[in-house]
Amino acid sequence: MTEEIVALVTAPDEDSAAMIGRTLVEERLAACANIVRGIRSIYRWKGDICDERECLLVIKTASGRFPQLEKRVRSMHPYEVPEIIALEISEGFKPYLQWIAENTRLG
Repeated sequence: MTEEIVALVTAPDEDSAAMIGRTLVEERLAACANIVRGIRSIYRWKGDICDERECLLVIKTASGRFPQLEKRVRSMHPYEVPEIIALEISEGFKPYLQWIAENTRLG
């Protein structure tokens, strides 16, 4: 496993996703945030089956930055319970992983 992770966050629209992604990169909580438009999410919420269009943020960051990333996303996100999950990167192109590490360091 590497020290870098991929975090996934869904958002209700592209503007919300862009605001979240830009803030995370500006604050060095993420090296990169890709926005995937046009996903369709089917889920159960408060007893109802929902079928909604959303955007997906694919966020590259360092594992040590995840607690702050989660807190920051929660502070900006319009959902009551936003999806904020992290996936380990088992392997990757070393220069790219180094770029993630460099761009999520403070100072």
